[in-house]
Amino acid sequence: MDVSIWAVIVAAAINMVVGYLWYSKALFAEAWSKAVGKKMEDMSGGGQGYALTTVGALVQAWILGLLVHWRGADSLWLGAKVGFLVWLGFVATTYATSYIFESRPKKLYYINVGYFLVVLVINGALLAIWPQ
Repeated sequence: MDVSIWAVIVAAAINMVVGYLWYSKALFAEAWSKAVGKKMEDMSGGGQGYALTTVGALVQAWILGLLVHWRGADSLWLGAKVGFLVWLGFVATTYATSYIFESRPKKLYYINVGYFLVVLVINGALLAIWPQ
């Protein structure tokens, strides 16, 4: 089960672009910062944060690519379905447990898992149709 390195790189780039937009002032930055209890100016992570995010996006894309091909998904719809199932089974449930026990705001949960839903569905579709 080989996954194209170019597909992984493009999927990781999509992850980063969606994240940039998702957590921007145009979309959810204000609601997100309010839900975490900080001002946008107080947020930091700098180069180390972006480096870790990039590595995570690459690993996520590679594993999703393996799952898409293991499932035999060879269409946009089937790839998107694999992405959705990964989101439902691993992201939505894991985040829900953490947020409940940490007493975190529901709005923060919806913002964060919504981002992963979009990314995993788009990337699942992309990885399904990318030529090997």
